[in-house]
Amino acid sequence: MANYENQENDRQENRYEESINTKDFIIGCLIGGMVGAATALFLAPKSGKEIRDNINHGAHSLKDRTSQWREAAVHKGTELADVAKEKTNVIGKNVSKQSHEIINKVKGLTVSDGKGQADEADQGADIQQKLEETKRAFDETESQLNEG
Repeated sequence: MANYENQENDRQENRYEESINTKDFIIGCLIGGMVGAATALFLAPKSGKEIRDNINHGAHSLKDRTSQWREAAVHKGTELADVAKEKTNVIGKNVSKQSHEIINKVKGLTVSDGKGQADEADQGADIQQKLEETKRAFDETESQLNEG
């Protein structure tokens, strides 16, 4: 039992020492930072007014470059949006045109024999052929839009 209490006391002492070390480190960093800043001000080759002017000039230069980048991004975004709208309109028109063609082709497939009944095998082959033609037309349109 005494051994356990000794170990527990040792652990608490270690934690206390670690917290003191952490506090000392933080205080040392703060003091070192202040001393470093003061030393930099005293040893700076320029006066405070010159340093402030240089910082202001750098800030204005950065602001101008940022403004130019923003304008370029807006311009490029507008161009891309216009291209996307144009391609969307072209695709929409092509899909509408081809769907009307498919509807007309399907309506035209009601070829009947002398008895007034359509030959189902021929109709199935014609429909399959028309669908393949339509698929090729869609593929051509898509490849044209991807190239453009």
